[in-house]
Amino acid sequence: MTIHKDKRIQELEKIIVKAGKEIMNIYALEDRGVSYKQDESPLTIADKKAHEIIFQGLQNLQEAHGFIGEENKNQPYEKRRKTPTHWMVDPLDGTKEFVSRNGEFTVNIALIKEGTPYLGMVFIPVTEELFYAELGSGSWYKKNTRAAPEPIQVNSFLWKDEGLRVLCSRSHLNTATQTMLEQLNKPKKIAAGSALKFLRIAQGKAEVYPRIAPTMEWDTAAAEIILTEAGGQVIQWPSKAKMKYNKEDLTNPHFIAFGAAIDELPFEK
Repeated sequence: MTIHKDKRIQELEKIIVKAGKEIMNIYALEDRGVSYKQDESPLTIADKKAHEIIFQGLQNLQEAHGFIGEENKNQPYEKRRKTPTHWMVDPLDGTKEFVSRNGEFTVNIALIKEGTPYLGMVFIPVTEELFYAELGSGSWYKKNTRAAPEPIQVNSFLWKDEGLRVLCSRSHLNTATQTMLEQLNKPKKIAAGSALKFLRIAQGKAEVYPRIAPTMEWDTAAAEIILTEAGGQVIQWPSKAKMKYNKEDLTNPHFIAFGAAIDELPFEK
């Protein structure tokens, strides 16, 4: 059984776990160095320290790739578009969850080729759970850093099924999302932060995640390939097109992520 073909997987695991441990060192402090950006979203010392570890680690891989992340998001598109392959990184996805101490934050690393995720790895520092996927090689899960990897797979379902488990953001549950949920048959809402929503669908622990609110490319790239390699889908809404990465505007369109649906989407535009 081939767990992965790409030799970088093992090196990426070392990098992402190191970043996660540094995040946990700061998480344990009384003062976690919280500041606020112009949009009033939080930024912590942990974001910056994890970014430095990941950036240096990827540089040491000696890969001639670009690097896209929140810490360098202002690099010109004219420069980015000339590089077909990029690392895309969110060193601390779920900063609000980090600040509120609920543990639902992740470290995300993806490799993007020609606008599509090729590799993805997500680490949950609090539990030490690790998820990763490589295009064409399935999705894999380690329950901690010492465990052997196990394959994961989404659930199959019908949209008309009663009690579909729908993942909702703790921070972003708006009217548009509520309207969408009303078209399902007695859905069970599950609150979760960060990339965890994609991961739980990939594990078969939920079926649907509608995101009718802004996200950035680095929020979703790594988790998307983990979900799709587990048999799920992520589509733009309402166009139903595939997601694209390294766009001129790094903001994602609205999207719906789900497991293996075997009938047509019920949602209206």
